Formats: sequence, C-alpha cells, structure tokens
Amino acid sequence: MEIKCAVTALAALAQETRLAVFRLLVEAGPEGLCAGDIGARLGVPAATLSFHLSQLANAGLVQSRQQSRFIFYSADFAVMNGIVGFLTENCCGGKPCPPTMTQRTFNILVLCTGNSARSILGEALFNHLGGGRVRAFSAGSKPAGRVNPVALETLERHGISLPDARSKSWDEFAVSGRLTFDFIFTVCDNAANEACPVWPGHPATAHWGIPDPAHVEPMAARRAAFETAYRQLRRRIEAFLALPLETLSREDAIAAARRIHEEH
Repeated sequence: MEIKCAVTALAALAQETRLAVFRLLVEAGPEGLCAGDIGARLGVPAATLSFHLSQLANAGLVQSRQQSRFIFYSADFAVMNGIVGFLTENCCGGKPCPPTMTQRTFNILVLCTGNSARSILGEALFNHLGGGRVRAFSAGSKPAGRVNPVALETLERHGISLPDARSKSWDEFAVSGRLTFDFIFTVCDNAANEACPVWPGHPATAHWGIPDPAHVEPMAARRAAFETAYRQLRRRIEAFLALPLETLSREDAIAAARRIHEEH
C-alpha cells in the first residue's frame, strides 16, 4: 500500500462515528449491512450516516451493492489488511511476530512435490503478509533436497527473506502432536493428485495450481517465470488473508479459497 492511500484511509477513520461504522461492518463480515440496520444499531440519523459512509467509500474502506431495493455496505477487507500490513511492515525485523494473548494464529502448510520453488514462495509470502496472524510452513511429497536459488533471489528482490528455507518432506508434519494445521494449499498439480497423509485436525485443503517456473529456459525466462509465480501467489494470498478467517467455517473457507483460485 502506498503511503498516500494509507494516510487517506487512516484520516477517514480518525472520526468517532466513522470508526464505529467501519468496526460494525468488519464485525458483519463480507455480507455487510443495509444502511437502515447500521443507523439503527449505532443510533445515527440517516443523513449523517450517508455522509460518513460516503467518506469511508471515498477512502476505499467500504464497498456498496444494490440488493433488491436496499443498498448494502461492507468493509473492504483487502484494504483493511493492506493498512495493517503497511503499519506492521518489517515488524520484528521481518521475523514472525509473537502472537498476543487474544490473537488467533492460523497454521498453514503449502505443499508441492519438490518443495523447492512454488511452495517456498508461498511459505514466505504467507509469513510476510500475515503480520503474525498466520504461521506458514512448506513441504513436499518428494523433496528435491535443495531450495531453488531463483526462488530465494525472487523473494530477496521483493524484500522478503526466508533464512531457514529448506526442502523437506511432508512426513515431518504428518505426525500427531507436532503441529495442527488450519489450512493446507497445494500449489502444483502432482501434489494435488497424490495421496496425502492424514493430517492432524483435518485442516481445510485447497488447490492453487501455479505453473512450474523451475525448468524454464533460458535463465532470463526462468527468472521471469518465477516473478509471474510470485505475483500470482501474492494476489491469492492477499485475497485469502483479507477473509474473516476467525469466523469462517471449514466449508466456507474451502469455498472461498477455490473462488480465489478461479479469480486470481
């Protein structure tokens, strides 16, 4: 997020009624609320509410849609998380921040066959963009044993470090009692079609297929392919992190992840 966008959004929230409206819409989730419900819950007159909703919309914080004869308003979760990401960028020196006592931390596993390229990008991006809300790991069904150097080069070019990156087997995580995952993403077709271990906790699982950039030739084209994979994964991960994960059911989370795959 650019600093001008962040300033505009934060300025819009620096008013008591607008802040209350936005917090109510965040609580309501993606479905949002109609203007009448918002006004009734907060005790705000219609004309005053219309002004504040307009200010929030102009700042990119609120979206509206026509449903029958009513207009529904909802928080733009992507922008909200963009503000949080902007404020916490490079928090704790780029390392995963310790969760607060009240914060729910989601464990995420990104799978690919070799665990050397796409899943490495996914692990790094989830941890970088998650702001401590998620802890991501990656693994492979048949690990290559080394991380593709162009994957690390791509991350470094975007200011993301993964100093402990290594190619490892998914067997490390399929042990009951070690880690319980909330979400698992497969990013290559081979891993999606293989028989996976039985994961503790039965996490929500979705397939986000990304073309393999590792063997593209020549090297200039390979670097471009890694950049494409990075950007595609980033768009999907940003969209997923914009969801109200704390309130979604397992089935809704899977459906949302599949929609993100189709749209991005």
